[in-house]
This record gives sequence, C-alpha cells and structure tokens, in this order.
Amino acid sequence: MPLLNVHIMQGHTPAAKTALLKALSDAVVQSIGAPLASVRAILQEYAAADVIVAGEVGAAMALVNVDLIAGRTVELKAALILALNQAVSASLGMDGKDVRVVLRDIPKTDMGVANGLSAMAAGR
Repeated sequence: MPLLNVHIMQGHTPAAKTALLKALSDAVVQSIGAPLASVRAILQEYAAADVIVAGEVGAAMALVNVDLIAGRTVELKAALILALNQAVSASLGMDGKDVRVVLRDIPKTDMGVANGLSAMAAGR
C-alpha cells in the first residue's frame, strides 16, 4: 500500500497536476508491481516564498515522500525512486536534479489497510 505525499511549487495547471498524480500512480504500479487499487497520492503546493533550495528562495523543487509496507528489495526500491523521479520530471517539465524521493518502510504491524486491519492481519 504505497502512500505518496507529493510537495511541489505552486503555478502548475490543474491538467498538469492531474497528469502528475496519474504518472506517479502508474510509476508505482510499473516499478514495484503494487496494485493500482492500493496506491494513494496526496499533492501539496507551496508558494515560492515558502521554499528554499540550495540557498535560493523559490527554486524549482519537488519532493515525493513514500510510505511502503516493509519488505521490498533494494532493487525494487531503486526502480521506484527512478520511476517517481521520471514521472515528476516528465509531468511538470522539471529537471530530475530538482526532484527528491524519500522512501520509508513501515512494519506490517504499523500500516493500516482496508477495513481497519493492519497489513499483517490482512496477510500482506
């Protein structure tokens, strides 16, 4: 159950934001084989005055924080990081150097899934 919390600068069109969310969802499915029904993404936008990157206020940036049920291989995680970076870059016309992806493994006992069960109780 990958949960994506995506942070971007303001100024993108509604169509670009929709394309980004779809591209991120597809990237998760294609790179780690997660079922689309399990992918969740939330988009947050920031004014230029609220962001500083490398000492530059308002610099281009995107940050994708991903919470995952623990257990994926290093190779799958690397594929996910690359796929998400490429999805952001392509959808928003950004340079991949301005995109960061952070993965967090959540123990199966600590991740809630459908109907209020833990991932472990659901057999994940």
